[in-house]
Amino acid sequence: MVIAIFTVMTPFVSADTLVKSDFQQGSFAKTVDYYDYVRAYATLNGIQTPSGFENWHANMYMTYVNTSGLQLLYAGLESITTDGSSYLRIPMQSFIMHYKASDNSDAILSSTFLMLMAFNETASSLYPNSPDRNDILYASFSLGFDNSANSALPSLNSKTELIPLTHSDDNLQWTWGMKYTNLTALWWRTWIDPNDPHFDNSLPLAITSYDELTFTYHLKIDPSTGTATLQENHVIGRMRDLIVAESLLKWDHYNSTGEYGLLGRKIGDQTIYDYLSNSNFKMSIVNYQTSTVVNHTTYSSTPSGQNVTDTETAVTDTSINTYNDNGAKIFNTDFGTKQAYKLYNYTEDPTETTYSTYDSVARTANAAGFAGDASLFKYQIGLTRFLPLVIVHMYPALYEKAKDTIVNMSRADYFYSVAYPTYGGYRIEHDPTFTAYMATSSASTSNVSNVNQQAGRTGLILLALAIVAVVAVAAVLIARRKPKQISKLP
Repeated sequence: MVIAIFTVMTPFVSADTLVKSDFQQGSFAKTVDYYDYVRAYATLNGIQTPSGFENWHANMYMTYVNTSGLQLLYAGLESITTDGSSYLRIPMQSFIMHYKASDNSDAILSSTFLMLMAFNETASSLYPNSPDRNDILYASFSLGFDNSANSALPSLNSKTELIPLTHSDDNLQWTWGMKYTNLTALWWRTWIDPNDPHFDNSLPLAITSYDELTFTYHLKIDPSTGTATLQENHVIGRMRDLIVAESLLKWDHYNSTGEYGLLGRKIGDQTIYDYLSNSNFKMSIVNYQTSTVVNHTTYSSTPSGQNVTDTETAVTDTSINTYNDNGAKIFNTDFGTKQAYKLYNYTEDPTETTYSTYDSVARTANAAGFAGDASLFKYQIGLTRFLPLVIVHMYPALYEKAKDTIVNMSRADYFYSVAYPTYGGYRIEHDPTFTAYMATSSASTSNVSNVNQQAGRTGLILLALAIVAVVAVAAVLIARRKPKQISKLP
């Protein structure tokens, strides 16, 4: 049996133009075609581009805040194409901060949402309720399929909604974000053993649709204490449809009303939520953070002093601090304050207005288990090595540092997963908190002129750093958007 899947066929929306002077403003919010930027750079520098590159487009929603000594650039992928007609919507989110740390050293920090990862625990699990190398893992890469042409299958027509950039009168509080709706995901069997990271690229194990995947950001700057706190609220919408293979000839489609064959005949009362609960599926997100400080090295540890760089460390009830080698704290990722997540049980309340709270489980992971997977992230790893060519022209002082840190996923400060053990396919809301530690108000004020003068150069650097993971992952997923069949879930 062959399942027909069709990609989104929508005209590319005319994008805004990104120019150097944008980064001299106090803020902006634009939808830009990042490949236009790449084409312009290639033309100016005599770089040959791939055949048909004029048809490549990456539609990005970008917001920028430049105030009180902080520059923050956010980039979220809306849609991408390599042929000018078939578009995919792939959720990738990055934010980049540039500021002077408390010792007045220039710091750049990047945090990237990499993927959703479902998992089953095993008898040999190393970390309870957290995805580890001994668990059965499924990398959930979302694709914006439009399946409306086949009435026997669930309607999978992804859309993107932009959350506009707004701010308070004093420019110290900002909000923005992006919402993906009716999102389709392919589940790929994945292994994160740092000695043998790989994934099964022959067949996806399942196709599912999420009601939504939403990222909302709340930035609060306090110049008097030298902190900028970013709260990232993410919503993993309930799963509405799940298509799995019980055998080579038996294909099942689960939704909220029961179990169906692919021709639409009901064959059982087990719902998608029953199936996921009975199969003990749990959900997690995977992020990674990188940082660089001019003329300094950085390191990351828990408040008790435990190193987390390239280690597997439980951080559920604590936080991770990143310092430069002067001992100046430059960043904090807090898991303990916002440990609880909300779970909206659709079966008990179809309006999804009531919820229960459960504790998330946060843990750092070996970088090689993810970055070392050359098959899963080969485009991502391959493209990042070219970024220093942009940086060397824009900000020469950061070239040597950036080529070994920001642009290299394997040199991340740390990878971390946040797991949601009680899941069942229902809607999850969670809001981890990130804090940047800047120079105090007086120090920032004395450097405002210098910061503004460098805004154009730094901003364009940040643009390149933020986008690379988005475009790279999009490329690898486009290559896989037409699976032949689906194998059986264990």
